Amino acid sequence: MKGTLGQLLRYGLVGLASNGVLYLAYLALTSAGMGAKLAMSLLYALGVAQTFFFNKRWSFRHEGAHRATFVRYCASYAIGYAVNLAALHLLVDRLGLPHQIVQGVMILAIAALLFLLQKLWVFRTNSSTPTAHPTRS
Repeated sequence: MKGTLGQLLRYGLVGLASNGVLYLAYLALTSAGMGAKLAMSLLYALGVAQTFFFNKRWSFRHEGAHRATFVRYCASYAIGYAVNLAALHLLVDRLGLPHQIVQGVMILAIAALLFLLQKLWVFRTNSSTPTAHPTRS
């Protein structure tokens, strides 16, 4: 549990710093006239790129293969992106809720989803490798 708690705290710090800056950029872009979904899409891609190295090396202290891990990382963020886009479409476009509030809430919801995906899939430890057992004669 201590390992997971440490990972969660480090992940949270990376996320707070990254999402704080990206949310301010989101508000600036939408205030300047950019559509909410386009602004979210551009900033989401930027967030994926900037957080990979921090989460791999610091949050999860993962030593695994860089390329395979990055592919899983991008796939997990694609899932998060689809959920975020669907929420904006449903809650903003269909139900008329304010995009600023919806996106603020989605940052938290997607962060929780991504932590679980990263902990259990992207940066998992390879403890499922079978160990060699001596054979009996």
